[in-house]
Amino acid sequence: MIVIWTVTFYSQRVEEEILALPAGILARFLRYAERMEAYGPDLGMPHTRAMGGGIFELRIKAAEGIARVFYCTMVDRRVVFLHQFVKKTDKTPSRELDVARRRMKEVKHD
Repeated sequence: MIVIWTVTFYSQRVEEEILALPAGILARFLRYAERMEAYGPDLGMPHTRAMGGGIFELRIKAAEGIARVFYCTMVDRRVVFLHQFVKKTDKTPSRELDVARRRMKEVKHD
């Protein structure tokens, strides 16, 4: 596999939270993250979706449930995973998206 993009995390804590997801969800996350490294961050629906303002969501569905991982892209072909949560309702809670937006502002202005 040729790595064209670099996948990183907003913080050590975000990485630990993602790695602590249930096994099926984590397995899909890892597979999608590998695809992003090889082909770029736009895997298309139903795997990824633009949320507006430069934020995208990785849509993960497994036997254990549904999770979302918000991410943004940086100029140097870098994908930064900002925030994750396990969905409990059909609609994405705005506070989850707000966390991702705040974190994106931090990484884009460093």
